[in-house]
Amino acid sequence: MARSRFSATNAVGHSFSGTFTATLFRYPGKGGWTFVEVPDELAPPVTHGWGRTPVTASMGGVSWETSVWRGKDGRTLLALPKKVRGSLGEGDHVTCRIQFSAL
Repeated sequence: MARSRFSATNAVGHSFSGTFTATLFRYPGKGGWTFVEVPDELAPPVTHGWGRTPVTASMGGVSWETSVWRGKDGRTLLALPKKVRGSLGEGDHVTCRIQFSAL
């Protein structure tokens, strides 16, 4: 079960951020990426094609510019590149933060 915390501030261009803990999973298929599911209450609205929304993500003191994707099943996914997650893999629990700006 993911734990999450959400904060919003209108003082800085409608910036929204949230911190959550989730379990890493590998997307099925050859070369599948490793993701965490973003809790519904933190999932930003889709703002770009392919169901994606640009965000700033951070984990373990590392921040990077990326996007979250809304899948056909309704889940919002954040990919965690190997250079960010290191030796962590499927089944490990991680705490992530995402930040995005409302349109």
